[in-house]
Amino acid sequence: MKWMRLRVRTRAEAEDILVSAMEDIGLSGAQIEDHVPLTASEKEQMFVDILPESGEDDGSAVLSFFVEENEEGMLVTEEGAEPCAPEEMKRRMEEVIDGLRAYCDPGEGTVTMDETEDVDWINNWKQYFHQFRIDDILVIPSWEEPEVEDGYVPSLTFHVDPGTAFGTGMHDTTQLCIRQIRKRMKPGCRILDVGTGSGILAILALMLGAGEAVGTDLDPCAPPAIEENLAANGIDPSRMQILLGNLIDDPVIQEKVGRDAYDLVAANILAEVLVPMTPAVVPCMKKGAYFITSGILEGKEGLVADAMKAAGLTVEEITAQGEWRCVVGRK
Repeated sequence: MKWMRLRVRTRAEAEDILVSAMEDIGLSGAQIEDHVPLTASEKEQMFVDILPESGEDDGSAVLSFFVEENEEGMLVTEEGAEPCAPEEMKRRMEEVIDGLRAYCDPGEGTVTMDETEDVDWINNWKQYFHQFRIDDILVIPSWEEPEVEDGYVPSLTFHVDPGTAFGTGMHDTTQLCIRQIRKRMKPGCRILDVGTGSGILAILALMLGAGEAVGTDLDPCAPPAIEENLAANGIDPSRMQILLGNLIDDPVIQEKVGRDAYDLVAANILAEVLVPMTPAVVPCMKKGAYFITSGILEGKEGLVADAMKAAGLTVEEITAQGEWRCVVGRK
């Protein structure tokens, strides 16, 4: 299957009205690229290792509309509409943009076209993820078999299928957290993994001797990914509870997570999220418990350390790997 991408160079202020106007000629849905800064609320929703680079906001934007091509190379829009040639669709789009200039500024308003093949984006990323080591732990994707190299014998083999929405464990921030979990945990301890994703940190903790785990996340894709990884590693699913919601400001999630309940809390997110999260995490911790945080770019570890101190924690250690930092606090 082939698709035609039609790109419009415009202004961020005109995005909504332009997308709406394009629906009248059969173009529904658009990919939006702009440099509008993320709000604090949007950052809280992004439980990721790396905050997207948006660049300096110059007010510009690019809208991409994808339209399926039939065997004759004609564009097929909504059901029942007559297919049209790409050049005709481009002409219609330019006509719409010119019409908008009477009451708004769509900016440059140029339309460009390029063709793309239909690709299995869901699975193509797997070619870049292969087994790797975190010290004496072998992390291996579900579609590979273990390879013996240089007499390396892992103390633990962790099978993981991260799914399309989550990390693989290869990132420096995840490895920093894993090393601190191993260093701080005791057999039978209870761990809370905030922003758990595919459950890498929590499941590894269970395999290393933790008694039970609780993971929170905002993404509804998290539970099935975690269930698959628990099964792949032979972990009883009753040992891990999964909660969907935001620990920072959701009273229901805060109540379900509990107070004075955890020996370890891990959060591999972003400094911008860890700072407001810390006051919500501290009540969950037992006395003497550790808060292990990563996803922190070099230079921002002070922000997280200060937030821990303000919430009553003692900063125990700050470790580094590449440009990333891990800050550990203790209650």
